[in-house]
Amino acid sequence: MQFQEGKSIFLQIADTITDKVVSGEFPVGEKIPSVRELAAEMGVNPNTVMRTYSELQAMNIIENQRGIGYFVNPDAKKIILKDKKQEFFSKVLPEFLKQAALLGITAEDLKKHLGTLNGTI
Repeated sequence: MQFQEGKSIFLQIADTITDKVVSGEFPVGEKIPSVRELAAEMGVNPNTVMRTYSELQAMNIIENQRGIGYFVNPDAKKIILKDKKQEFFSKVLPEFLKQAALLGITAEDLKKHLGTLNGTI
């Protein structure tokens, strides 16, 4: 995995896991890779993955079944979507609108392009 500058690696791994939960690659109620498996797959220290799993547990995305491993919480998808929508409306959309205004893009321009993209989304 290629990591980006400016965001902690453990948070980037958490984003990858939450994306996999939402997409169904990690189904609700199913076991996810162990700390060691994911660390090897991502090319990071197991402590980094452990920090990711601790964060995801605190968010109720995953749960630890002692001696068995980590599993996707039944409410994980709902929690993730709620959080991602909140982040979109509080951070992404305002920045998008700011950039559109700086570029002189009007609401009509946006509607036209959204209509064009609507078939591909």
